[in-house]
Amino acid sequence: MDELLDILTPEGKPTGKTALKSEAHKNGWFHATVHIWLFTSDEKILLQKRALTKKVFPGLWDISVAGHIGAGETILTSAKREVLEEIGLELDEKKLIKIGTRIHQVEHPNGIKDNEHHHIFIAELKAPLSTLKIQEEEVDDIKLFDLSVLKDTKNLENVLLPRFHEYYVSVYNKIILHLK
Repeated sequence: MDELLDILTPEGKPTGKTALKSEAHKNGWFHATVHIWLFTSDEKILLQKRALTKKVFPGLWDISVAGHIGAGETILTSAKREVLEEIGLELDEKKLIKIGTRIHQVEHPNGIKDNEHHHIFIAELKAPLSTLKIQEEEVDDIKLFDLSVLKDTKNLENVLLPRFHEYYVSVYNKIILHLK
């Protein structure tokens, strides 16, 4: 879906301009996204298998829920919307714990230039997997993995991306702190 996004400075400040997601990716314009990592009290992490039709990382087991923040949309509204759209879970914004913002810059072989500010959240998943409904255009499957998968990305294939190992370890550490 080609959504309208707010264009940001490299430092994450609003420019007052908007553009379609396809334009932002073509031109490498900075914009904002949300990452929501859903974990369980018994130290599991929900990962989604990206649909094979996705333009980047198709078929990869990835972040529980992630998506672009629409033009004029607040970060929390976007996070709640993405969780509802991608896995059918209505999450109270009080349950979303922001653990940071991360600058992400990657040029993909297909020409997409991802220059993004990721707003990162964790939240405890209390609903059984059987009650979740995936958005088939975006997600092929969802599954609970041992939380330690976040620390083992260098030894896995098609589960997360080893080059972002430090990011995953930081998420792991924040979840473990929260569970104590």
